[in-house]
Amino acid sequence: MSRIGKQPIPVPAGIQVLIDGQHIVVKGKKGSLERDIIADIEVVLQENQILVNNRVENKKVNGFRGLTRTLINNMVLGVDKGFSKILIIEGVGYKANVSGSNLSLNVGYSNPVEFPLPDGVTVTVDGNTKITLDCIDKDLLGLTASRIRSIRKPEPYKGKGIRYENEHIVRKVGKAAGK
Repeated sequence: MSRIGKQPIPVPAGIQVLIDGQHIVVKGKKGSLERDIIADIEVVLQENQILVNNRVENKKVNGFRGLTRTLINNMVLGVDKGFSKILIIEGVGYKANVSGSNLSLNVGYSNPVEFPLPDGVTVTVDGNTKITLDCIDKDLLGLTASRIRSIRKPEPYKGKGIRYENEHIVRKVGKAAGK
């Protein structure tokens, strides 16, 4: 039994949901998102709610029911309010700049790293060290943030690198002085 999948998805005013068989389109004030779902799941729009039901009752389909409900909910929230992630750059001389659709990172390499931003992701840089990513698609936002972080992952000795805003880096003790 999927507890998450049973919950209805509220549709706020101003959001338009179109269900065409296994293809779902959600339109709102921030944009439009669409997704295909598996054939064993049925999505129904009733009044101002979206219901996700199983066509076949088994454990695997129940898992997909919860996943499908969460994905559709993220689509509705994305076109209504949007999502954002914040990355922090730590290190002496480490900084970031935005120019057009490229993010330029100076993070300890001999040359700046140019990161091309995917369509739909907007970036702002505050104080050269705080990168804010905004997008209506939560999947694309997380993937982009992960790729930017992988350019220079935080190291455990001094904590230098690119990390998420609420990420805690476990620090290691450095080398002990010999006798």
